[in-house]
Amino acid sequence: MAATPRAANDSLPERLPINAVPVRHWKQWIAAAVLIVLLAAALLSLATNDNIHYPTIGEYLFNPAILKGLGVTFQLAIIAMLAGIVIGILVAVARMSANRVLNAVAEGYIWLFRGVPLLVQLLLFGNFALLAPELGIAIPFADTMLLGVDTNKVITPFMAAILALSLHEGAYMAEVVRGGILAVDKGQSEAATAVGMTRGLAMRRIVLPQALRVIIPPTGNQFITLLKATALVAVIAGHDLMSTAQNISAQNYRTIELLLVASVWYLAIVSILSFLQRMLERRLSRGVER
Repeated sequence: MAATPRAANDSLPERLPINAVPVRHWKQWIAAAVLIVLLAAALLSLATNDNIHYPTIGEYLFNPAILKGLGVTFQLAIIAMLAGIVIGILVAVARMSANRVLNAVAEGYIWLFRGVPLLVQLLLFGNFALLAPELGIAIPFADTMLLGVDTNKVITPFMAAILALSLHEGAYMAEVVRGGILAVDKGQSEAATAVGMTRGLAMRRIVLPQALRVIIPPTGNQFITLLKATALVAVIAGHDLMSTAQNISAQNYRTIELLLVASVWYLAIVSILSFLQRMLERRLSRGVER
């Protein structure tokens, strides 16, 4: 006679209570204590360092010249980011095009502007007048130029910074956009073309809107990186935050103090942008992670 489930359960030995022992994270506590001691020592060293004149930092933190330079930094970052996004979308679409010429041009653009350091690009655009003293329409086989304009009047330090930052950022944004497009299932574009949409229309109305969820988070990272990279504009005297800090330090010889002023502003801006980026990522992730 087969045993009933109840009889089988009754024959099992009684379960013993589990005495769970919490894991001791003593290594983490030791590491945290060491880090706190090192941080306290570093802060104490800075606070008691006689080579740093802290009243100078307070004097120039909200100096009108510094605030104006901060405004220029924002202008450079925003304009270059917007231009970089537009360039990135166009280059990404060309990079994925079936047209071999467009594909080759897009690959060459990405290879060039990602390969050459941003500092070198800034110096090249800042000294473009050495390559072409005048900009205009050159007449072939003649030494004359129509509508010639002095290059330095067109490519000012601000414009040189915009060109270098935009083209450099466009190369990176092209890869970000391409990654977002590739994250969308191919069946979406195939279904769009099956109902009569052209490839371009399907890209604009079906693929790109869905790719935004993937594109936006790294775009925030790119903007933060770009804003910090504007400090390199100081090499061509772009009147940004870093350039202004260097100009002031050249007059009062308080180099460290002005560098700390610039650091405080960069840290404040990046902290705010990082917080906003996290909030945006949380909102975009709603309904995705369950």
